[in-house]
Amino acid sequence: MRYRSLAAALFLLAGTAGISHAADTTGVQVTGGWLRVLPGSLPAGGYVTFDNTTDRALTIVGAESPDYAEAMIHRSSTEGGMGRMEMMDSVALPPKGKLTFAPGGYHVMLMQAKHPVKPGEKVTVAFKLSDGGTIPATLIARPANASGPTD
Repeated sequence: MRYRSLAAALFLLAGTAGISHAADTTGVQVTGGWLRVLPGSLPAGGYVTFDNTTDRALTIVGAESPDYAEAMIHRSSTEGGMGRMEMMDSVALPPKGKLTFAPGGYHVMLMQAKHPVKPGEKVTVAFKLSDGGTIPATLIARPANASGPTD
């Protein structure tokens, strides 16, 4: 009986250790997630702030959403008065650092909504890391004229 109790305690301890480790695999906090929904079938732009609380550099290499057929990481910029947007293969998330996806900069471009997305609805996006991990994020849909998560 004593052996069974010890075995059960070790099993539970090992299971708990695995669970807490799994919860800390990315060590990234996500805040301020929002999505600018455009009319018709136009793509939506998603914005969020990542806070890397770990001592290791992370690299975001893609994204996916169950609500959209395709998701890509882009960066908007202005050069010589001309606006441009380019697809990014990766974006660095420095150790103990922040990375903000915001209008006029980095964003996740979400294309071909699988259902109509209306302001106020929540959209899930999983940001893919180069080490195989993911960072889950919830974005609140905002109207086309929104400039931030709560304006």
